[in-house]
Amino acid sequence: MKKWLHASSGIAIGFAALAVPQAVFAQDAETQSGSSSGGFQEIVVTAQKKAENIQDVPISITAIGGEALASTQGTSLQALQGQIPNVQIDNFANTPQSAVFTVRGIGVIEPDPYAGNTVSIVVDGVPQFFSMGALLDLYDVDRIEVLRGPQGTLFGANTTGGVINVVTAQPTGDFGGHVKAVYGNYNRMDLTGSIEAPLVKDVLSLKVAGIHTQRQGWVTNVVDGSDMGRKNLDAVRAYLKFTPGSNFDATLQGEYVNARNGSPIVINGARPGEALYTAPGTAGPGTGGMYVSPCAINASDSGMCSAPDKYYGANNSVPDQSNMDTYSGTLTMNWRNTGLGDWTAITGYKHFKLREFTDQDGTPLFLNDTYRRTEGWQFSQELRTNLELSDTLNVLVGGFYLKNHYDHIQAYRLQFAAPGLLQTNLQDQDNYSISGFTQAYWQATDRLKLQAGIRYSHEKTESTPSLITSIGDPSGSNYTGIGNTVIGSFTVGGQKSWNNVGWKLGADYEVADDALLYASWARGFKSGGFTARVGVPADGDTPYDPETVDTFEAGIKADFLDRHLRVNLAAFYTNYRDMQVAQIYFDNATSTQGNRILNAGKSEIKGFELETTAIPVEGMTLRASLAYLDAKYKQFLYADPLSGQLLDLEGYRLQNAPKWNATMGANFVIPLGNSADLVSDISYTYTSSKYYTAILDTLRSRIQPTHLVDASLTYKPDGGAWSVGLWATNLLDSRYMSTVFDSPGYAGLAGYAPPRQWGGSVSFDF
Repeated sequence: MKKWLHASSGIAIGFAALAVPQAVFAQDAETQSGSSSGGFQEIVVTAQKKAENIQDVPISITAIGGEALASTQGTSLQALQGQIPNVQIDNFANTPQSAVFTVRGIGVIEPDPYAGNTVSIVVDGVPQFFSMGALLDLYDVDRIEVLRGPQGTLFGANTTGGVINVVTAQPTGDFGGHVKAVYGNYNRMDLTGSIEAPLVKDVLSLKVAGIHTQRQGWVTNVVDGSDMGRKNLDAVRAYLKFTPGSNFDATLQGEYVNARNGSPIVINGARPGEALYTAPGTAGPGTGGMYVSPCAINASDSGMCSAPDKYYGANNSVPDQSNMDTYSGTLTMNWRNTGLGDWTAITGYKHFKLREFTDQDGTPLFLNDTYRRTEGWQFSQELRTNLELSDTLNVLVGGFYLKNHYDHIQAYRLQFAAPGLLQTNLQDQDNYSISGFTQAYWQATDRLKLQAGIRYSHEKTESTPSLITSIGDPSGSNYTGIGNTVIGSFTVGGQKSWNNVGWKLGADYEVADDALLYASWARGFKSGGFTARVGVPADGDTPYDPETVDTFEAGIKADFLDRHLRVNLAAFYTNYRDMQVAQIYFDNATSTQGNRILNAGKSEIKGFELETTAIPVEGMTLRASLAYLDAKYKQFLYADPLSGQLLDLEGYRLQNAPKWNATMGANFVIPLGNSADLVSDISYTYTSSKYYTAILDTLRSRIQPTHLVDASLTYKPDGGAWSVGLWATNLLDSRYMSTVFDSPGYAGLAGYAPPRQWGGSVSFDF
């Protein structure tokens, strides 16, 4: 009985991580079982840059373990969309390589790097500045920690929404590894694995991990019948860990990612009478007939776009390419017991190149398209020490430096305005950031702990964007603009720096051994900048201002019934000032796409996250979460470029901020007679409607409520050295819109959520 208890509770808790914060991840065989009575195991996270039990961290945080992450069958962070309370993980409508992370209604919906981020993606201690490529490829990951609310004191600027902290599986010093193969519909084939080999026992160890994933797209091109949105990616990551003694270790790691995907898909979301709308043809796919737009409505419709049963798109004017190469390296060094605390130094470098084409109109007609090429790099250095000044006082002190640069070209062809009309946007931008921080923790009594932190930041941006408008090749084969007749050009931008002091004050109190009450006040900051994808000089001639966030949060983390029931509740209120809002518009006077970052006067956000996990009997784990979000503008006078009117948007909902988000799931471990286990898991995710890329909350930009069911069945023999499983995501094959960019009078750029995917997997550990 005890053997079954240990195995079943460990496996079940691992799967429970799919939908529940405080998700449990397996660290080793000894901790799988949790307590001797089969309760929850201890979960160690580094959300406060030190190892702590997740239930002792006074933050609203979700931790997802590597085994649970792999069971989602996703190959990027986007697989977690809807599964984490008050967290949206998307991409921009027509640039799938650009991540859109929104936490508690705070996020940036803009494809180019000049807009920065409000949710920081941190990989092994290194913040990822660029949203391009930030939908990380997930393989050999130890855990993902999602921190909600401003995290500026410890993680710096651009974390007004929160932090997604990704920790890869580091070398252990022991020989071992794993291999997993996945096959699914749409000709999906994945192969992931890792191997570690000690080079010098207990001193030097080498580890290599990698992934290959490929699949066809689920959208059919009506022009030639081909699939659209295919994926083909290879990545390899290597570590070299040096441990000469008990007081020092250094890990050098490098990664290369090669993505050769299909070009971004634009589904024509125009309505009858709009510029890019063409009447649907009666011919089938491959004949060039136009599909019915998901946003083409009549008087009896609701005004929202609606996904069809079959996904059709069109690309007839650009190569089917979205190629990205990423190189990165990290050096992490730890010194312990130095007399001045335990020191950590993290040096990071990343370089990427992105090249992609987009048939921008999404029709069989040659109307408009884009060619985009971006090259960027970043270098960062963090140095910190953790000081135990006394038995009751702990202080973390550190400094951080970041420099990044990118060059970007977007050649936007407006064939519908004039044959051969080309607008070439050039972006050249440098960003610098330097900061110092400290955070102190004082154990005032046996049960009361107080904390206070402060961070000073200096940030500088230099930007010189330009636009060249020319007339040339009417066939549209020339994206360079060389040889074209220039009919207009301008260069704007400049340089500006910002200084900021952010802080956090908090207290937590143990009302019982397994129950923690906490409250905090955190101030977050995101620096200003210059609009770089300019269409008219006014877009980028002056910088936009920084934004500031004050979040007040209170919560409880409690385990009951001998750690068989976990209930965590967080409630928050956010005062959001000078919120940066990306505006994309079409200037009819110049036939130009314009872009700006606006500063909304004030927004107000409030809500809660309730998360529960239970182990009612041996072999069963139940989980549920419920999140509420009320995110609205409080002061925002908006100049509408279409009507020319000045509108008061008080009470309008923020973008990408659904009011409700809920999850439910169950995991059952059934012992078989041959000392093996059959593990079944089913989960349900609900996300209420939200507005995507439309400041005015237009009906076309509204994404419908989504209901998704995932399931898996896995056979694991005694010892678990190998397993075989079946899985399905979106089991009911529900069809949904995922993104809609609304441009009234011009078009809507729409995207579809994935249909049902299913397949099987085989894994082996050694």
